[in-house]
Amino acid sequence: MNGEGKFVQGDTAEFEAARHEMVARQIRDRGIGDERVLNAMRAVPRHLFVPPEYKSRAYSDEPLPIGEEQTISQPFMVAAMADALLLQGHERVLEIGGGSGYQAAVLSQLALEVIAIEARPALAAAAADRIDRLGYRNVSLKIGDGSAGWPSCAPYAAILVTAAAPSVPQPLVDELAEGGRLLIPIGQDEHQELLRLVKKEGRIDRQSLYACRFVPLVGRYGQRQDARETNRG
Repeated sequence: MNGEGKFVQGDTAEFEAARHEMVARQIRDRGIGDERVLNAMRAVPRHLFVPPEYKSRAYSDEPLPIGEEQTISQPFMVAAMADALLLQGHERVLEIGGGSGYQAAVLSQLALEVIAIEARPALAAAAADRIDRLGYRNVSLKIGDGSAGWPSCAPYAAILVTAAAPSVPQPLVDELAEGGRLLIPIGQDEHQELLRLVKKEGRIDRQSLYACRFVPLVGRYGQRQDARETNRG
């Protein structure tokens, strides 16, 4: 693993046992077999990424609120998205929708570098502090309109979007490296599908992976235009 996730204060034996049970029942038994992904899900303490009132439900098979009408995704979906990126450990990954920082922490165990973009400053600041305290040194949290990507660090071997867009944002396609994978939920409300796009010699191959349900992507290329204007690096 590339991240430095490890035992931290607040990760008790009870939570560790619940995490192993989560991986066995919710993830492995539902078809995710990549041991690197399974180990990443075992390593990252999800209960430290949710508000205190939800800690007892941190390893349940459900998304949970994290504030500002946003959620931390269902554990299976976090694992399925990580698995679908086909990471080998040497990649630079862009995550759109940093949220609590949980998905970025999982990806940090699978890639060389993770850059996560969050449009909401309060969520971004909390996630950055959490990532720092837990020791995930290969994760950077940025504030900005993630629907337009983060061109200063492009190209990316993998891009993961954790909110639903009406269509695939062209800037994300442009920032994808040759052979790179873009994973994005497309659609509105309850009618969404998770797509994987692969850039091959200037062409884009598309594959539908799962029916899904994510919060709307905000920003210039999203379903809502209320992302705050910020300087982008």
